[in-house]
Amino acid sequence: MSFDGIFTHLMVAELEQLVSGRVSKIHQPYPNEIVLVIRSRGKNQKLLLSAHPTYARVQLTQMSYQNPDTPPNFVMMLRKYLEGAILGKITQVENDRVIHFHFSRRDELGDLQNIVLVVELMGRHSTILLLNQATGKILDAIKHIGTNQNSYRSLLPGLEYVNPPAQHLLNPFTTEKPEVFETLSELPELSGKTLQQKFQGLGGDTAQELATRLSARPNEKLRVWEEFFASLTTELTPTHYAGNKEYFTPVLFESLQDLPHESYDNLSELLDAFYHDKAERDRVKQQGGELIRKLENERKRNKNKLKKREQTLIDSENAEEFRQKGELLTTFLHQVPRGATSVTLPNYYEEDKPLDIALDPALTPNQNAQKYFTRYQKLKNAVKLVGDQIAETKEELRYLDSVLAQLEIAGPMDLAVIKEELVNQGYIRQKGKKRKEKPSQPEKFQASDGTEILVGKNNLQNDQLTLRTARKTDTWLHAKNIPGSHVIIRSAEPSEETLLEAAELAAYFSKYRHSAQVPVDYVQVKHIRKPNGAKPGYVIYENQKTLYVTPEESILEILKK
Repeated sequence: MSFDGIFTHLMVAELEQLVSGRVSKIHQPYPNEIVLVIRSRGKNQKLLLSAHPTYARVQLTQMSYQNPDTPPNFVMMLRKYLEGAILGKITQVENDRVIHFHFSRRDELGDLQNIVLVVELMGRHSTILLLNQATGKILDAIKHIGTNQNSYRSLLPGLEYVNPPAQHLLNPFTTEKPEVFETLSELPELSGKTLQQKFQGLGGDTAQELATRLSARPNEKLRVWEEFFASLTTELTPTHYAGNKEYFTPVLFESLQDLPHESYDNLSELLDAFYHDKAERDRVKQQGGELIRKLENERKRNKNKLKKREQTLIDSENAEEFRQKGELLTTFLHQVPRGATSVTLPNYYEEDKPLDIALDPALTPNQNAQKYFTRYQKLKNAVKLVGDQIAETKEELRYLDSVLAQLEIAGPMDLAVIKEELVNQGYIRQKGKKRKEKPSQPEKFQASDGTEILVGKNNLQNDQLTLRTARKTDTWLHAKNIPGSHVIIRSAEPSEETLLEAAELAAYFSKYRHSAQVPVDYVQVKHIRKPNGAKPGYVIYENQKTLYVTPEESILEILKK
């Protein structure tokens, strides 16, 4: 089931527990999402309102979110009107995907204000609006929509709020039985599509499930209809189905019974499980996009720099030739005509082999000789430096590759740490006042035999984990010659099974996570050291052994502590 009108109806019922609660905090962690912390029934609960074009939803959530350094304008408006407000009621517009949260609060003069927070879950047109109930006017919206974007209605502060276009279909929760029976009987054919044309708020998979049940008992259509809608209350079983396409449903669907599935205690818990990883990847893509572009540009610049320096090294092999040409020009200066573009001179370095020497016609013979000596001296001096410069540039590229690999596997909470690292390394500038962040911690896993495994998710964590947290006798793993995470097994002699499990984690948290075979080195921590001045995350080691493993995402769920 998509987040259709049926699911919206059930979510409104689940959120009834918030009614009479007081809003204590309001955050806007991402451009299209709001989190209200509501104190209700003796505990704080986080209400997530998402107007994401793909993952729009309303739910309670247990997930943690990173707030931006500067609060957006919309959240400031919400705080002005809703902090301390009491949630009076939650209503759904018919069976549409539109929810109204009705709040009341006293203003500075002590007058009672009634404010409505509207959430429209309409795919890419999803939005969140704050309304003055008395005037019906928009106080602000998370997305400002003008007449040039929508000719039907504008969503701008100060304008009167216009509801989304009405569908003029039957509400399956309020339509009387006789009318439902008559409508079902008049359908030219029984399918998900025909049901959607008659009843409001049926998503494609919900309509198909209803059609499947009705078709199985064609002489008991009304009873089947009543049983299905009764089950939404009496047999609520939030379920996630996995297959070629993923589904989430509020009850068990007969049409999906052959697919692997997992059930949850409530709708919000289901949505946390279903959307969290998808939304996380999308947020990283959005938020990390700027970092990735900056790093890719830096990588390209270093690639060009490396190419030039390697060419300089190749050219330096010809330095002796330039010295010889300079000396021959000096020795046979009287034989060199002015204004010539080249000259052939006797070569006492290789007898019987006269040497052709290119000349600059604008220079005198002596100036041409000095030009060759200058080129010789530059290349000779370059040889002393270029080797170190090439090594330095390769180290720079290795570091950039490691950070890019980390961005591929990072969650939104990891981005702040990676960004801080890049600020410290001088790749990006710190904007605004630096926030005091909690030190990030490596991810914890547990091997099948109970041994703890730690995984660094960025270079700062890798350094902390390997050089400070790990004991000298612990076992360290890393994908061989591949950017990736440092992995620590908290054991000097792990079992073969634990070693393989940790190697799979090291392979998964590397640049080659999608490869069939990934080499993973392992060694005790005492054989690892960090060179002076090395970039974060870079270490050298010896006495290692190598395993070859195939990384699978399923290992994360199996070993997650």
